[in-house]
Amino acid sequence: MERGDRPWGYYLVLHEGEGYKVKQFVVRPGKRLSLQRHKFRAEHWQVVRGEAAVTRGSDLLRLSPGQHVDIPLGALHRVESVGGEDLVVIEVQMGEYVGEDDIERVEDDYGRAGAPRGPQN
Repeated sequence: MERGDRPWGYYLVLHEGEGYKVKQFVVRPGKRLSLQRHKFRAEHWQVVRGEAAVTRGSDLLRLSPGQHVDIPLGALHRVESVGGEDLVVIEVQMGEYVGEDDIERVEDDYGRAGAPRGPQN
C-alpha cells in the first residue's frame, strides 16, 4: 500500500484503477492542506473521524463524521483538522489523470506554493 508523508499528516492509496484512485488521508489536529486545485480530476471527500473545515471555492463548510463534500475539477479547495483528534477522510479521485503531481498550490503553510505541476506542466 502506497503511503505519502506530508507536513500535515499522511495519505494511503487504498485502490487505483483507470480514471480513479481511492485514498485515506489523515490530517493532524490544527493542520491543513494547501489551498489547491487540480487540472485533471474531481474529488469526493467522506469524513470518517474528526472535524473538518473545508474551503471549496468561496464556500466554507464544517463537516463531521458521516458527512461528505464534492470538489469539482478545477475548484480551489483545502481541508483543515479543527477538532482535538486526527481528521480521517476517504477520498475518491476521478478524472483522466489521478497522479500526485496534478496539483497547483495557491497558498501553503509549509512553503510549497508555486507553479502548477502535472503531466503537461
